[in-house]
Amino acid sequence: MLKTERQRYYKVKTGQTLADIADYFSTSQYLLVKINGLTKPPRAGQILRIPSECGNAYTVREGDTKELLCGGAENYRLKNGTDAFYIGMRVIL
Repeated sequence: MLKTERQRYYKVKTGQTLADIADYFSTSQYLLVKINGLTKPPRAGQILRIPSECGNAYTVREGDTKELLCGGAENYRLKNGTDAFYIGMRVIL
């Protein structure tokens, strides 16, 4: 069976930050930056691609590991688009 991926797009509103958009779509800021090739904060009116694989957003706490949250480092990287991992970071599970 042919699997098609539906692209989602979002038009940035005045005053919105990348964190606001990531939270709204339950995705990570890192993934938004990666798939949109962002080098600076998004501006009002800019169209962003939204990752098709969103999930549950979670804030990393002391004692958390990539393995505990996502089942492994590779799965973590695929979901979040980065190897970065620190307390207070918002990640996708």
